[in-house]
Amino acid sequence: MIKKGIILAGGLGTRMSPLTKAVNKQLLPLYDKPLIFYPLSILMLAGIKDILIIVNKGQLTQFKKILPEQNNLGIKIKYKEQLNPGGLPEAFLIGEKFIENQNVALILGDNFFYGQNLTKKLKECTKLKNGAKVFLHPVKNPSLYGVATLSNRNKKITKILEKPKKTKSNLAVTGLYFFDKNVVKFSKSLKPSKRNELEITDLLNKYRKNKKLNAEFLGRGGTWLDAGNITDYYNASNFISTIENRQGLKIACLEEISLNYKWIKKRDIQNAIKFYGKSEYSSYLLSLLKN
Repeated sequence: MIKKGIILAGGLGTRMSPLTKAVNKQLLPLYDKPLIFYPLSILMLAGIKDILIIVNKGQLTQFKKILPEQNNLGIKIKYKEQLNPGGLPEAFLIGEKFIENQNVALILGDNFFYGQNLTKKLKECTKLKNGAKVFLHPVKNPSLYGVATLSNRNKKITKILEKPKKTKSNLAVTGLYFFDKNVVKFSKSLKPSKRNELEITDLLNKYRKNKKLNAEFLGRGGTWLDAGNITDYYNASNFISTIENRQGLKIACLEEISLNYKWIKKRDIQNAIKFYGKSEYSSYLLSLLKN
């Protein structure tokens, strides 16, 4: 059972420069909420309440202003600083003490996920005992992503290629992963690539070679966007705007998730309204108290 989750919210955000010269990209607004709310909501929907957020050196104060460790969400939030970007598997080295030799989930701080049956799929993934599981999603241009090939008989991943020029598969590896407790040991055994970073593809291949790397899918109609590039960032914002304004519901309303899971009570919603002040988000929280 996976009870711990890590959000990797470091990196330089060079793909979105100059927007990210002064502000961490995970704190930029994605429609009506900070980008960091969306990956955090995914871990919360999975039932994960013990969360480590890894941020760039010198940015702790900014993050704690919007997501304080003492919060109204009924969850535990801890922070660690990343001195220099060292690749995705570095998250497990930075978070080794947090992981405590347990299974753990990892989500990238700039990834957006949405789907009708997503919560059910996430909860199934937290039941992982051995091996690793990664969410895959079909894309039009697989050469821009890490791409996985599956066996014909099951969800076992037989091959992973990083940004291949030619491939028969169109299944991109998204930024949502579930690992067993071996992930720290495997991450320590990795060698830096030519760009002097630990590569997530190399880590996944450790599990693949042991035939312990499985796939999960968002399904047809599910949405995954890499909001770390400017095009998908605005596509995600437009998507959220369309859904919320049509349905009158909020995507990634953290307090609503906590209330539905009975992690908090209505008085915590009232405290959250005071924390956010007069805003459309607070008005939505107020509507939760009337239901």
